[in-house]
Amino acid sequence: MSQPKSPFTKAQLLPQEEKLEVARQKGELFIGLPKETYFQEKRICLTPDAVTAITANGHKVLIENGAGEEAGFSDRDYSEAGAMLTNDTKKVFGCPMILKVEPPTIEELEMINTKTVLISALQLKTREHAYFDVLSRKKITALGFEFIKDEDHSYPAVKALSEIAGTASILIAAEIMVNAKNQKGLLFGNISGVPPVEVVVIGAGTVGQFAVRSALGLGANVKVFDSSITKLRKLQTNVGQTLYTSTIQPKNLLKALRRCDVAIGAVRGSNRSPVIVTEAMVENMKRGAVIIDVSVDMGGCFETTEMTSHDEPTRIKHDVIHYGVPNIPARYPKTASISISNIFTPYLLQIAESGGLENAIRDDRGLKNGLYFYRGILTNKAVADWFDMSYSDINLLIF
Repeated sequence: MSQPKSPFTKAQLLPQEEKLEVARQKGELFIGLPKETYFQEKRICLTPDAVTAITANGHKVLIENGAGEEAGFSDRDYSEAGAMLTNDTKKVFGCPMILKVEPPTIEELEMINTKTVLISALQLKTREHAYFDVLSRKKITALGFEFIKDEDHSYPAVKALSEIAGTASILIAAEIMVNAKNQKGLLFGNISGVPPVEVVVIGAGTVGQFAVRSALGLGANVKVFDSSITKLRKLQTNVGQTLYTSTIQPKNLLKALRRCDVAIGAVRGSNRSPVIVTEAMVENMKRGAVIIDVSVDMGGCFETTEMTSHDEPTRIKHDVIHYGVPNIPARYPKTASISISNIFTPYLLQIAESGGLENAIRDDRGLKNGLYFYRGILTNKAVADWFDMSYSDINLLIF
């Protein structure tokens, strides 16, 4: 009777030498920081203090002249921190690792060398198919910082910018109530003998929470609406005091909007923000009331909101002032730059200590979550679904 054929060859059955993991060598980073060219974008990814920390660890940073000026950081600040400076934009984009706040344009991508590591925002909804074609052709490895996760499974970059947007929304409303056309000089505060300002916050996420904190700190009466009881409970716990909370019911919401001086929209959706406040509801609001629609970059949760710019930020509809600037953190470029830099710096040092991005991604699931292109191969399902492209699981590419 014949013996069953073995699935292994004779060579495979022989004892093999044990393969041990080779000690990782610390990598050396060469980071390029180009000047942001996007309309009204004034932020920069690394502050001079961050550059000091990075260069002290033996890494190189090349910055385009004037890249930090509008965020309050001079070329001299960066030079003294150990960075190299240049007027040559192509030279900066030629670095092995590029850091940007806004995604590079197609023209900027063409300046990037093959197999470069790109770390920037992705802003998926504003990308075009051609953007990913260039990434693929140039075999670029790209991380979208809005996808990077923290130890607590939150998104640190998104959270940090949401904190700024929430706090800023109240400060902007206070400014508009004094300076905007048709305003009567209403002070945002609780002055003895004067009824406090009434604020409605729609959305109990990070933006909503920080808007509530700021409004309460100025002495306003605040009412918060959200469809999630869990979020409302969490907000109340984090704020540390009892306040009016309600699920989004048209009758209760309309009653609050009729009385309010300021309404903050902070509701986001998967593809588009749901329209919570209809035009009919806005028509019932006070003359001179202020709407700050923080969700305007995703369509807005007020039906009457139009996207505006920092140069002309407001529109008046039905005697209600609408603020529809999509990039509120860019209004505070120094604060936003410090916040972004605080997030980036530890990751950059971690990548270097691990001996490169591949090793860092193996060790850090949160960092791996930020990867959407690996050596020209799409690895993010959300991008693949949005653009109807094929993708590969990063776990099959990096062992």
